[in-house]
Amino acid sequence: MDLRVAAYAVIIDEDDRILLSRWIEGRRPAWTMPGGGLDAGEDPADAVRREVREETGYRVQVGDLLGIHSRVIPAGRRVTPDAVAPLHTLRIVYRARIVGGRLRNEVGGSTDRADWFALSGVRRLHRVKLIDIALKMADVAY
Repeated sequence: MDLRVAAYAVIIDEDDRILLSRWIEGRRPAWTMPGGGLDAGEDPADAVRREVREETGYRVQVGDLLGIHSRVIPAGRRVTPDAVAPLHTLRIVYRARIVGGRLRNEVGGSTDRADWFALSGVRRLHRVKLIDIALKMADVAY
């Protein structure tokens, strides 16, 4: 079984908008939480700061740990077409706030866009389940 540990940020501004990234490595592009995989030996809070900066252009202050979501994806359902083993994903979710930078899109990464969305419109987005999981952890209605 393969293992992937990743860290993500729930970032909501004073106008009740959430910052999302558009993931392009799946079967079709979908909105997701900004964040991603830890490098070997990297602290999860450092990873979420790095990933948010890479995907959105913003610098963040990491706040409370909201939770850890564990999921095992069978080999046949993985986005890697030649995968022969299941993938165990551990997704560490933090609350974070913007402290600098400016919105921009990632170039050459696993995401291609970043944008703010009204919380009231999140359900209408083509999104990965992690958004719903993270917002539930954050006790945010949408």
